[in-house]
Amino acid sequence: MEYREKIKLGFTIACLTVISIFLTTQYRKHRKQKRQSQTTTCYLKTEPKPQNSFKRVLADNSYSPFKHLNNKECNGHPYKTEIEALLRSPRVEFDEGNVDLELKESYVWIETEFQLEELVGVLSKERVFAVDTEQHSLRSFLGFTALIQISTRGEDYLVDTIALHDVMGILRSIFANSAICKVFHGADNDVLWLQRDFHIYVVNLFDTAKACEVLSKPQKSLAYLLETYCGVATNKQLQREDWRQRPLPVEMVQYARTDAHFLLDIARCLASELMQQDSENSACPDDKFRFVLEASRRSNAICLQLFSKEIEAFPGESAASSIMSRNLNDQGGLSPHCQDKQFQDLVQRLCAWRDLMARMHDESLRCVLSDHAIVALAHRVPTAETEIYDTISQADLDNDSLNLQSPSSVICSHLEDFDYLFHDDMNNLEDLFLLILQKHLGPNGSCPLSVYNYALLSRTNLKLTNMLVSKKNGFARAKQAGKKASRQLFVQKFSCKAPVYHNCRIYANDGRLLCYCDRRKLEWYLHRDLAKLVEEDPPAIMLLFEPKGRPEDEGNDFYIQGKKNICVGCGEGNHYLRYRIIPSCYRMHFPEHLKSHRSHDIVLLCVDCHEVAHAAAEKYKRQIATEFGIPLFVRKVVDYTQEQDVFGSSATVEEAGVSPLQLRTAAMALLRHGPRMPSERREELMQIVSKYYGGKEISKEDLEKALLVGMSPHERRRLRKKKGLALKETNGDVFPEEDSRGDMVMCATVDVSNTYTIIGPHAYTGENCSKEGSNLMMAEDLDVSGLSLRPDSEVNGEILNADNGDINLDGTRVSESKCVSIMDAYFNESGGPSSGTVDLVHHRTEGTILPKHSSKLSLLGHGPHGKQVVDHLLKEYGEDGIRQFCQKWRQVFVEAIHPRFLPAGWDVMHSGRRDFGDFSVYNPAKRASAAATN
Repeated sequence: MEYREKIKLGFTIACLTVISIFLTTQYRKHRKQKRQSQTTTCYLKTEPKPQNSFKRVLADNSYSPFKHLNNKECNGHPYKTEIEALLRSPRVEFDEGNVDLELKESYVWIETEFQLEELVGVLSKERVFAVDTEQHSLRSFLGFTALIQISTRGEDYLVDTIALHDVMGILRSIFANSAICKVFHGADNDVLWLQRDFHIYVVNLFDTAKACEVLSKPQKSLAYLLETYCGVATNKQLQREDWRQRPLPVEMVQYARTDAHFLLDIARCLASELMQQDSENSACPDDKFRFVLEASRRSNAICLQLFSKEIEAFPGESAASSIMSRNLNDQGGLSPHCQDKQFQDLVQRLCAWRDLMARMHDESLRCVLSDHAIVALAHRVPTAETEIYDTISQADLDNDSLNLQSPSSVICSHLEDFDYLFHDDMNNLEDLFLLILQKHLGPNGSCPLSVYNYALLSRTNLKLTNMLVSKKNGFARAKQAGKKASRQLFVQKFSCKAPVYHNCRIYANDGRLLCYCDRRKLEWYLHRDLAKLVEEDPPAIMLLFEPKGRPEDEGNDFYIQGKKNICVGCGEGNHYLRYRIIPSCYRMHFPEHLKSHRSHDIVLLCVDCHEVAHAAAEKYKRQIATEFGIPLFVRKVVDYTQEQDVFGSSATVEEAGVSPLQLRTAAMALLRHGPRMPSERREELMQIVSKYYGGKEISKEDLEKALLVGMSPHERRRLRKKKGLALKETNGDVFPEEDSRGDMVMCATVDVSNTYTIIGPHAYTGENCSKEGSNLMMAEDLDVSGLSLRPDSEVNGEILNADNGDINLDGTRVSESKCVSIMDAYFNESGGPSSGTVDLVHHRTEGTILPKHSSKLSLLGHGPHGKQVVDHLLKEYGEDGIRQFCQKWRQVFVEAIHPRFLPAGWDVMHSGRRDFGDFSVYNPAKRASAAATN
């Protein structure tokens, strides 16, 4: 009996096994047939998209930069002049009185060109109207505007931008009309999207989110405002729906109308609160902050943004870097594989292929191939088609929450590309992608051409990617590889190694938020029992004493906002560097109370954005130099040991002088390679150094001294460490150490054996060149043989001549019992050198002579230039001139980077004002008291 049961059970198992094998075989056969049918043609030929009906797009998927609307009168933003006028004189006008908040059933759906022209006529008669947009980005590479909602006091309009895409330019004149106010909420992206899709530029904007910032509202979301002011609740999940579908469902229409319909009333309420704040603060004569104007300025500053496409040096480079970084840091199990060279190459290949496919098919990256699938493919390296499918499906099933088709239609249509990706020569990536591009979009390509992808075939466009170059151009490819390696090394060496913003909070003893800061500042208060810990993660403390002032009282709401550790320009979060918007060569000379809020003007930038910002800053420095007539660098230096008559004429001085950079370069070359140089080149460099010394024969000691001309102490120490040169530490050295007697670095050297003079306009003169507290030089240590003073020169009302015993022109030492006062003997009243030269010392201080320089400045840096610019601004315009100077630098930064991720509260018009506490070392009263005590 038991034997029969066993036979029966075995037979049943065998049958089930056969059936299972049969079904599996049939399923795989069916899938293979389906894949074969899909790979014969691109899915786009049977799966049309709404954007395929567009006849013209302004932002295609090529690697070329975006072209903005031309305006010959203005470089950059086509309406820059109008927007800047609004920044100076904002217009904020809203109708007072109650408004019917009921959302009526009727609305106007705009889907024909005639209706759009009628809408323009209606809007041209309005003083203000509300705007909102709905975007679609899941099935598009750059995304596109699918709907625009416009609301006036009397009607709601829904503009079908898919049907009217090619004629939306009809609305440009209305949005650019500075006499009509456009109300948005959170307009940062809307402004860019309208530029990208339709060349529509917004002029005269009121952003209700910016108004919330100025009023320090607890929240600034539209949902919060709708509920607070209108009693309306919205379902923000609908924002993520597919806005391409037509007709739109009723609930989506209702949602779209709600976003714009109530904006006008919300704006009116916020404007009323802003005016009330102005009225309440009008009694304070020192309060220059105006709430209404500030909200309008912040809103209109958004309009100055310009859309730009993110173009990488190599397609998919940033995505590959991000994937590698996440897996190395967050997923310890994959770390060994991430360190494998083949794994890294495959990740880069797959990311580049995904980028190219997304551009061809106008799909988002995640719709082509997910990051998790890329990691799984690079780790497993499947060879069979079924393995590729199973690997992608399993990776998406484990990690993807979007419920997208997996594998995607792109994968199914172009599965043969993986043979190239996995098995082609790793060093031939450029030609590989050229082959794939021609295969899919060439004359017999499998994918249809469209307005989005046809520009990819342009040979010029291929060159812009820095990858699709011919085999003959091996040098260019090697050069690009060198640049890429150099960039990676720079990122590794100089990028911040830890998060910059810890977003710890400090509260006052009454519970009001004072600022966000890092952990060290919190620990400083806690260790001194000045605060108590109130929250653990993220840490927060409450002060046990009354602080001096509050951020909101001083208009500094920037400091009570959390900040993200990402590039403020492009949002890169894998690496970033600190960038000083106002260059240090200027800011270091600001009055302390104007530079204390330095964190506002220090932002995070990735390497690429940092390079762009730095280039713009250097360009603006040159513009400042031209505008103020203050050169960036000292132009020429002259050693006067042998030049007795150099003051005779400016022509002689110009002839004798040599630039600091030219002098130091020649001295360095002669010291390192002099004996091995061709005689002609050696003689040429010797003539440069000899010109500095007045034509005398040059020794090795002279070369070592010339090498140090104009160096700051830090530069000299760095040079000594790097080159290992035997730089002498004697009194005869051209530049003694910072703490040695003479303390000379900025304009000229004063020592026992050598003196020299700066040549060039706006050289440092008078007391403005002195450094408070710098070391003093005794008159007995000063050799004046090189100072050719005219006989009977008048200095400070005192007649100096060659026979009075104070100065001996034959080079003998000054009498120990007397001190020399040589103060601008040959300078005109305006402070400029009458003979084009600058003397070395300037006034008598009881037996001492104060050098005319700052020990921290170098002749080859911009320090002297920055000092003179700041002195000029303070003298001519006072502290208001410094504030306007800072605002101009912030505007230069914004125009260069077009930052999209600046911290909340950051503002071009930031005042930088600060009141110091009674015990602060920067308190002017405390510093004056300390100076009097000393």
